[in-house]
Parts: sequence; C-alpha cells; structure tokens
Amino acid sequence: MGQLWLLGPLAWRNLWRNPRRTLITLAVVAIGVWSILSFDVMFKAWTRSSLEESLRLLTGEGQIHAPGYLDDPGVGHAMAEPSGALLKTLNGPAVAAWAPRVRVPAIIRSEYRTRAVTLLGVEPAAERRVSDLPGQMLQGRYLAGDDEAGIVIGRDLAAKLETRLGKRVIVMTQAADGHLAEVGLPIVGLFGNVTPAQDEYVFVGLRNAQSTLGLNGQLSEIAFDAGPRAELETSVQTLQRAAPGLDVESWMALSPLASTIEQYSKSYTGVWLMVMFVLMAIGIVNTQLMAVFERTREFGLLQALGMRPALIVAQVVLESALLIGVGVLAGVGLMLATVLPFTNGLDLGGLAAGSEMAGGGSVLYPTLEPGDAIASALIVWVLGVATTLWPARTAARIAPVVAMGAA
Repeated sequence: MGQLWLLGPLAWRNLWRNPRRTLITLAVVAIGVWSILSFDVMFKAWTRSSLEESLRLLTGEGQIHAPGYLDDPGVGHAMAEPSGALLKTLNGPAVAAWAPRVRVPAIIRSEYRTRAVTLLGVEPAAERRVSDLPGQMLQGRYLAGDDEAGIVIGRDLAAKLETRLGKRVIVMTQAADGHLAEVGLPIVGLFGNVTPAQDEYVFVGLRNAQSTLGLNGQLSEIAFDAGPRAELETSVQTLQRAAPGLDVESWMALSPLASTIEQYSKSYTGVWLMVMFVLMAIGIVNTQLMAVFERTREFGLLQALGMRPALIVAQVVLESALLIGVGVLAGVGLMLATVLPFTNGLDLGGLAAGSEMAGGGSVLYPTLEPGDAIASALIVWVLGVATTLWPARTAARIAPVVAMGAA
C-alpha cells in the first residue's frame, strides 16, 4: 500500500508529460459520460411525459368494462352504472377518482366534410378529476353538464371538417336497438395540445349520449385513478373482487405501448451506455498503448533498477484510473450544467409536434436521480480502467535488455 501511495504522485505527473494527449483523452471521456447521463435523464423525462400524457388524456390508471368491450368497443357491450359493492369501492380509499363514460365509434358531419371519430359521453365534473383534457380548451369552453346539448371537438378536427366554434354538426352512430341514431349539436368548445386526440375524440354530455343511444343509464367504461396511499395492483384487485363479472384492467394492459416504453427505458439507456463506452474504450486503449510504446526505455530502466512487473502494471493502471476519473467527474459536471437549468420544464419548441405524435408532451421535466448517475459513472470508470489492463500488461512484459536497447 505504501508503494501505491508513492506511485500516485508519479502517475499524476506522468499524465501531463504529454498535455495534448491527456486533454484529448479527458475530452473523449467527459463527452462520453455527459452523453450517457444526459441521455438517461432526458429519455426518462420523455418516458414519464409519454406515460402521463397517456394516462391523463383518457386512460386513467385503470378502467372497468363489460366483458367483450375491449375486443368489440361498441354499444352492444354496455354495463350498468355502478352500485352496491362496486360503488362503495369506487368511493372508498382504494380509488382516488373515477369517471363514468359512454364510448362508441361514430361519424361526425359538417356542412362540407365527414369524418370517423370516437364519441364519448362524459360527466364534466368527474372527468376533470381523472383527465387533463378538459383544461386544454383553446376556444369556447368544456361541457357544463352531463345533459348539455353541445359538443366539444379538437381544433384539428374542426379544420378538417371546415367548421368552427358555434357551428352545428351532425353525429351519427349505432344505437342499442340497432338503428342509426343521429343528433345535431352545436360546437361549444375546441380543445388542443394533444395532437392524436384532436382528430379522434368528440365529447358530449353523458346523459345526452345515453338518451341518443338508448342505453337507459348504461355505460361503456369507468376510468379510475388509484388512491394516494394505495398501490395500483391492490386497487385493481379490490375492484375485481367488488365486480367479479366485469373486466378491471390497469393502464399497463390498456396502453401496451406506454407500458413497453416504461419497462424498457432502462434497457435503452444501457444500450446507449455500451455504444458510448465502446467508442471511449477504443480511444483509451489506443492512447495508452501509444504512451506505453513511447516509454519503452523508461519501463526497461525501472525494471533494471528493481521495480517488479506488478508495480509497472499498477503504475499504468493508476495513471488510467486518474485520467478516466477526472474525465468522468468532468462529464458529470457537464451533465449537471446541461440538466439543472431545465428541472422546472424544458419546452421542446419546434420538436413539440413530433413528441406529441410519439405520445409525449411538449414540455419535459428532467429529474436527477443521484443513484443512477453515480452507478453509470462508476460503470464507465471501472470498465475504462479495466480496458487499460492490456496496455499495462504490455508494459510489464517488456524485457529490460530489449527496452534499454530500444531507440
């Protein structure tokens, strides 16, 4: 151990015998670590944004349907409004908020155009507790009551229909008895900010939808959020016991894409870490091999003076450990300088439309997770030091006679 303490200052001085090479290697390591950590933070922020956009749009943390509805989401698979044990559970501690809905495929027609949409009958007050969409009105207002004779559509849909706020549209869909139900409604509000939803969904009052479709108080689905002190799986199991004849699913089953992205986010970061490390390792190994070959006479002289090969290996590895360690710290510093200014929100600006199309939000909220950052930095440092064992072993195997005779 005392010998290693003596080798420390010597290793540090050796690094700066060629400042240009050392600085280039430091830059490679620092940029690599910065990219790994920054990618990790930003990708996790986008993953959270994508998940929140999905859940707070219409999905909720879970939903309840009649058997068969998810396979054939039509008016033929309806369920009764909650009562008894189910209503008690929905209003209990296992559930923070819930909203009843009617959801059926429909056709909307303006004076000039016709489009296929999904018609949702909602209770506005309940919907505000499980969805952010009522707060995304761009023009007009959201529905005032569940029996209001008005309709809310997306801004993009209004443009495609060549209609506007205050104009009347016709909504057609299949009623419960099989006939084509048709109702004319004025547009009372236009919503935006969520690109896919603007073209797909239109909203009317729940009672108005039930009356038009002849559902007699029946529902298509109930969206819910788990209680603040309840685990989602526990809430789902509690609801399944309360309504054994209904399908109760969490968002992971209802939104497989969001679930897949959430599950594999760490894998994506790991792949990026491996790619960047391979690139860094190539540079580190080449640099250290060059340094070893330039110092052939030095290593031969040290061995001739009595330094054991193991100490030569230790010296080369220690030099690499110091070099990579400083590079890792510089990379962490760059990451902090990049991420910290945006912890209150990063507006994607021109990239927002692409993010929304992919299911994310227009604003990301990067969150630093010290444990993950330290783990990634340590992995880079340990693997980087490990790659220098080859140059170190090469240095230790140089025969003193040959080394002293080298030009």
